[in-house]
Amino acid sequence: MHELITKRRSIRAFSDKEISKENMQAILEAASWAPSSMNEQPWRYIYAFRGTAGFDTIWNCLVPSNQSWADKAAVLMVSVAEKTFVRNGKPNRHYMHDTGLANENLIIQAISMDIYAHPMGGFNMDMTREVLQLREDEEVVCFIALGYKGDPNALEEPNRTRETEERTRKNIDEISKDIS
Repeated sequence: MHELITKRRSIRAFSDKEISKENMQAILEAASWAPSSMNEQPWRYIYAFRGTAGFDTIWNCLVPSNQSWADKAAVLMVSVAEKTFVRNGKPNRHYMHDTGLANENLIIQAISMDIYAHPMGGFNMDMTREVLQLREDEEVVCFIALGYKGDPNALEEPNRTRETEERTRKNIDEISKDIS
């Protein structure tokens, strides 16, 4: 198993270290190299650095349980996908899958730089669509908090325990079936 895969963890304890604009560009470029149906690359990332009005705008869209720790992230971003093909306007039934692949490229690139990513599904969809002025053919896939690892003891419960508990994964037999 490649160490970048096993090192990846959705942390909640972030340090106050900033992510440079150059590192952010490298992380975004990794997403751009993900495979996609008809090479449409239906993903788009809306992001802001901590301490900016844009960061506060994104943070305000999160549910309270995510707000409790995400304010310490160096960057907050929203992963958005186009639901239709640009080339012909027809529905792209692979848009979520393709954007998920781009998200994983982004996350693996980040972890290679010791930057951790925490994808989140806990957000207010209507508020997000409104404040980010998303088009009808765009869908929010997830929010992602990015930053360097901080001290788990700085978190309140239950996040402190979640941060330090042993990670588990389903057994390979539970997620696969050889039918050869």
